[in-house]
Amino acid sequence: MAPKLMGKKRGMIQLFDENGNSIVGTVIEVQPNAIVQIKKKEIDGYNAIQIGFDKIHVKDQRTMANRLSKPLRGHYSKASVSPRKNLSEAKVDNIEQYQVGQELAIDLFADVKFVDATAVSKGKGYQGTMKKYNYSGGPASHGSGFHRHAGSTGMRSTPGRSLPNSPRPSHMGCETITIQNLEVVMVKPAEQVIIVKGAVPGPTHGLVYIAPSVKKTSLKKAS
Repeated sequence: MAPKLMGKKRGMIQLFDENGNSIVGTVIEVQPNAIVQIKKKEIDGYNAIQIGFDKIHVKDQRTMANRLSKPLRGHYSKASVSPRKNLSEAKVDNIEQYQVGQELAIDLFADVKFVDATAVSKGKGYQGTMKKYNYSGGPASHGSGFHRHAGSTGMRSTPGRSLPNSPRPSHMGCETITIQNLEVVMVKPAEQVIIVKGAVPGPTHGLVYIAPSVKKTSLKKAS
């Protein structure tokens, strides 16, 4: 099974299938993810690979010290891997097929039909209840005075207070969201691109984690 990889969302695209039906998809560019560390069950308690993504480019190598902390510089130097901007772990069943310094490309998803995509959603700042929770609001006629208010939030009888954790105006967005069971429309190893059907959270050029779908895989095994 292909491990979890990191990529960047490059935007949306419209394609057509063999029947002429329109398919709206998201383009994710997945440059090679380098294996920086291999974690073994005997030492770390579980089997996983630590991968790095998005190589750091500098005009003068002496400025690399300003981009990374000293422990990270030593970590990459020990693995003989050029420093990357992002690090992540992916649990794997068999670690024997991986080596430190190995690069994992998008062609690993060539036979994968469905993926799960995880990203941080767009930040929308402080929002009211109508936008954040889809409230309908009050009457829009003149004189009502509560066009976009949340409405009643408490009671005069027992317990006579506003209950906690009820919807309130607050910060919206900037949350880690996973969209499951996205159908893979196309994989282009030469262009390091994977196209999935539907939308993926986050802004354009944002970091995206993609992995083979968990639920779709379990359904296939059960059938």
